[in-house]
Amino acid sequence: MPSVKKLSHVDPVPRYIMPDASEPDYRAILEQLQEYQSSLIGSSYYYIRAGEGNYSLCRIVPGGGKIFFHEIVDYEKHGISEDDLEEAIQQDTGKLTIPDHFPISPHIEQKLRVLRDFL
Repeated sequence: MPSVKKLSHVDPVPRYIMPDASEPDYRAILEQLQEYQSSLIGSSYYYIRAGEGNYSLCRIVPGGGKIFFHEIVDYEKHGISEDDLEEAIQQDTGKLTIPDHFPISPHIEQKLRVLRDFL
């Protein structure tokens, strides 16, 4: 296996690897999100992931039958507050069967659609 050498006292850049089994199954998340038109905004599907005391607004961009892109969105830059995320989780009707993953609320959907139309 090749090794990384340190040159000129600069640490080598870490290698990026595929997510291991502990990561969520993005394909399963996408399949569930595709059943709900409200989660599709532009060419992206949005959902909320809840962690230990924190929430993340996530975006999946499918392409060519695969997951083209996945990111954690800086929701505050989109005019969405942590209270908005908490409210969406409280309104959950069990649409997503993957633990700690929730659909966006109509309120968050509206904010994202307005922002997308503005850009």
